[in-house]
Amino acid sequence: MNVPNKITLSRLFLIPIFIILLVAPLNWGEFDIGAYELPIAHLLAGILFIIASLTDWLDGYYARKYNLVTNLGKFLDPLADKLLVSGALICLVELQMAPAWIVIIIVSREFAVTGLRLVAAGEGIVLAASQMGKLKTTLQIGSAAFLILHHFPFSYLGLPIGSILLYLAALVTVISGVEYFKKNWHVMRDSK
Repeated sequence: MNVPNKITLSRLFLIPIFIILLVAPLNWGEFDIGAYELPIAHLLAGILFIIASLTDWLDGYYARKYNLVTNLGKFLDPLADKLLVSGALICLVELQMAPAWIVIIIVSREFAVTGLRLVAAGEGIVLAASQMGKLKTTLQIGSAAFLILHHFPFSYLGLPIGSILLYLAALVTVISGVEYFKKNWHVMRDSK
């Protein structure tokens, strides 16, 4: 249990706390933030979501810098990422802050790519993330964070930045998924 794995585990432990803050009917008041109102519980959920998202960068940085890459980390890190983003987006659908069809596209792509990676792992092949995949993750996290925070600080301009980023994330998600399968289809074709 090295430092990067402990950081990843902290991300996993933050997920249920952030989800409870986001969806539980906690009437702790709200802030007027321009064109929108931001419940205090959503502000706290947004802060936890951002902290959890930053731990993804931090654990990867430590693992690479100090050569602390482990099989446990290879398993936990992508699992934590997918649970964090999928959990946030599904909660946003329940709160009617994100369209279900976009979240279905995003989550379906994650399942499909994970399936392809599992087939590859069974063949002893490691499929690295592409730059487009990293952009996809950044857009998904950014859109979820802005939606959780009710578009703050862009809410003062009346700009629904979270919704704009979510549509952009959906587009990049589809493009990166198609690119990933085209590039790695040989894994499925050549598997035993």
